[in-house]
Amino acid sequence: MASICIHREHQLGLERARKVAAEWAEHVEQQFGMRCAWIEGEYSDTVEFTRSGVDGRLIVAADHFDLDAKLGFLLGAFSRTIETEIQRNLDDLLAKAPKARAPAKKAAAAKAAAAGKRKSA
Repeated sequence: MASICIHREHQLGLERARKVAAEWAEHVEQQFGMRCAWIEGEYSDTVEFTRSGVDGRLIVAADHFDLDAKLGFLLGAFSRTIETEIQRNLDDLLAKAPKARAPAKKAAAAKAAAAGKRKSA
């Protein structure tokens, strides 16, 4: 049985990562006939996916994705092609996802706004 393991770091935060994972799950359901089940957790979520010849899970965390899949005998022959397609799709989704703002930037913006209000008063 062939295995696929993919790890991707990101700086999206959990809410934005959930949106990327939802897009990914929708894509694999439509494109490959996968059945996806979402298990929401406090600090991370798990998307379990399955279809004939494939079982796996995608861990969705605030700072990374971990995808593990087991391919059956027939699909195992195409594991490199399948892994490359999954990587490309996940990388494309991450590239177009809006980045989370750093907390320091939010604090600086709030300070600047407060200073602007004091000057105008």
